[in-house]
Amino acid sequence: MFKKIFTNSSGILFSRILGFVRDLLTASVLGASIYSDIFFVAFKLPNLFRRIFAEGAFVQSFLPSYTKTRHKNLFAAAVFTRFFLIIVALSLLVTLFAPFFTKLIAIGFDEQLVQLAAPYTAINFYYLDFIFAVTFLAALLQYKEHFATTAYATALLNIALITELLLCKDAAKPQVVLALSIAVLIGGALQLSVHIFAAKKLGIWHRLIQGFAALPRYAYKIKTDLAHFYRNFFPAIWGNSTAQISSFLDTWLASFLAAGSISYLYYANRILQLPLALFAIATATALFPSVSKALHNGQEEAAMGHLKKSFWLLLGLLLAATVGGILLARQIIWLLFEHGSFTRHDTIQASAVLAMYMIGLVPYGLAKLFSLWLYAQYRQKEAAKIASYSLTANILASLALIVPMQAAGLALGSSIAGFVLLFFTLKSFGFARLRELFDKKAALALGFALLLEVAIIVLIKSFWRIDAHL
Repeated sequence: MFKKIFTNSSGILFSRILGFVRDLLTASVLGASIYSDIFFVAFKLPNLFRRIFAEGAFVQSFLPSYTKTRHKNLFAAAVFTRFFLIIVALSLLVTLFAPFFTKLIAIGFDEQLVQLAAPYTAINFYYLDFIFAVTFLAALLQYKEHFATTAYATALLNIALITELLLCKDAAKPQVVLALSIAVLIGGALQLSVHIFAAKKLGIWHRLIQGFAALPRYAYKIKTDLAHFYRNFFPAIWGNSTAQISSFLDTWLASFLAAGSISYLYYANRILQLPLALFAIATATALFPSVSKALHNGQEEAAMGHLKKSFWLLLGLLLAATVGGILLARQIIWLLFEHGSFTRHDTIQASAVLAMYMIGLVPYGLAKLFSLWLYAQYRQKEAAKIASYSLTANILASLALIVPMQAAGLALGSSIAGFVLLFFTLKSFGFARLRELFDKKAALALGFALLLEVAIIVLIKSFWRIDAHL
């Protein structure tokens, strides 16, 4: 189990390191300007769907149904065909009505900014076509308990973007945004290529081709399986995407604020996503196939055993990251982004946003872990209801805090929604089951470690006086 978690974490870490290099270069070349806002808006919609699909939501609805069906090749071919055709049609629709979808993402943009951003929105959206195919193949690889390809392939997008930034760093800013948009598609194509290679190596590709060939004649055999999958799919997507929808909502509301606000949210959220992906998503991805198979076979005790092995490690890592992220928010932003066009004022604004986002790291991370239980038991509608509670809390909190706290208020609203999500997820998981995970020694050790972390950070900041120039 821990080997699989390490494989996911190491791949995610490699990708996120490259991601920070990418963000550092983006901040240096574009700063926190209207052009950085335009690119982040253009990439927001496909990136939203990427996170919903790639970071567990699609897999957690597809994999239980795939495990259950007797006609796996047919089932996989049918699901891919229908979804891919829908996504291609949606991409063409975004191309035809790019200004409308741009306005939908950034409603606060005036007409001139919408027209300026619309072509980039159309280009970036085609990334979703690639990433759905990647996610679909990743789900089949996860069923075979092969995680390395998906974990490391995410770095290819960052490599493509870094290359374009280095090549175009001296170009005009509109040309930089265009180059980044094209690099997004190149990154998607590279990710798909390595997944096809892995699928061929494990024999998945050949069986999938057989499924496509047999589908016209034998589709009736999977009619019931498909109906069961579709009943659960949309509730599963909704229930698993609260954090992504909250981030999308932040961008939507931030478009009403001063120029640069969308960029502050983006840069801060990128830092939040590192521990969330490195610890919570990596753990959930590695754990889900085992939990799903155990519950499918009626082995609840084994499923609880898998969960217990991961809970305390994940809780400790998330809490440590939260404490460090809040206490060192300004230093982190300064170190990573205050270069070139990214100013001291931008550092101060973005660090306030980061501190508010970090408050929600633990609840979002733990909710990701415990939601596995619901999805493995086909309780997708229940998870969707919980997501609705969380999203409602996010909307109310964001609207209440946007005026007094500006962009930082949007980040805090997102964190408040995370606590709502965790509470109702634990309630559905069962507080009695939760008590089975309690370990007094682990709790005391964790408390001591956190106090030690706070003391070390305070002493280092005091001794080196690293706040003096900030």
